[in-house]
Amino acid sequence: MLDQKLKTLLAVSELKNFTKAAEQLSLTQPAVSHHIAALEDELGVHIFVRGRGELRLTAEGEIVVRCAKRMNAMNEKLRVELRDHERHLTRVRIGITHTAESNLITEVLARYSREAGCTSITIITDTINNLYNMLENYELDLAIVEGKPYSRNLYSLMLDTDYLVCIMSNENKLAKREMVTLGELKKQKMILRLPTSATRELFESHLESIGESLANFDVMLEVDSIAAIKDLVRKDLGISILARSACMDELRKGKMTALPIENLSMIRETNIVYHRDFDHEEILQSLLKIYRDTSKTYR
Repeated sequence: MLDQKLKTLLAVSELKNFTKAAEQLSLTQPAVSHHIAALEDELGVHIFVRGRGELRLTAEGEIVVRCAKRMNAMNEKLRVELRDHERHLTRVRIGITHTAESNLITEVLARYSREAGCTSITIITDTINNLYNMLENYELDLAIVEGKPYSRNLYSLMLDTDYLVCIMSNENKLAKREMVTLGELKKQKMILRLPTSATRELFESHLESIGESLANFDVMLEVDSIAAIKDLVRKDLGISILARSACMDELRKGKMTALPIENLSMIRETNIVYHRDFDHEEILQSLLKIYRDTSKTYR
């Protein structure tokens, strides 16, 4: 159903080269050039800036490609849903952040898939911004993220509230305390998430709100993997700032210590986010119930 010209556009925008796109699509290079020229004539815009080196999208071209990706995703979604309808199968694509990957969310999704029957769940882990883009482009059905979306096309349903804590080895001299001060935190070696993570952004924004800067702290390592951070902390190689929900299993088993930080109340919501035309309310209701039932075992 997707127009061949749009398929050509997507290939060219990805490869940034007409010849490579032609090879991938089994077309001639003049055919690819014709498809792009025809699209530009039809829409009355220039899609690419042509010159030496890689092709670059114009501002209008970025809009065209973004919409073409959405149309391609909808085309794939249509075909999959028709096939699944014949098999009486419900397929749900759910995006989660790295923080959600480390807490009970994956367990909840597995329980839902087992209990629902005839349901197939695909879990995709990525940054929060990428997950929002995939939702907008219909590449995902749901996303479980920290905070609320800003787009009017996306709705949200609060799953839980969470907060950031300072985690440390049980052998750390601060582990006997009830809380940690910023002064004490500055004397510790810190292992933090990457600057693009929602956890890191929340921590830094709260520091800035009280006139502090991360530059005043001893950040020795930045790691994308939450599992790797927890492993390093357990070995007493540094302390970190993570969502408490990401450490629930370790805390329950007494493998590490989590303390609040004086003057920083880093509370946030965990939400199920979906496109406004998502029409499976029963899935949302089931996920909420299973999450609440499962979370009781971690309290």
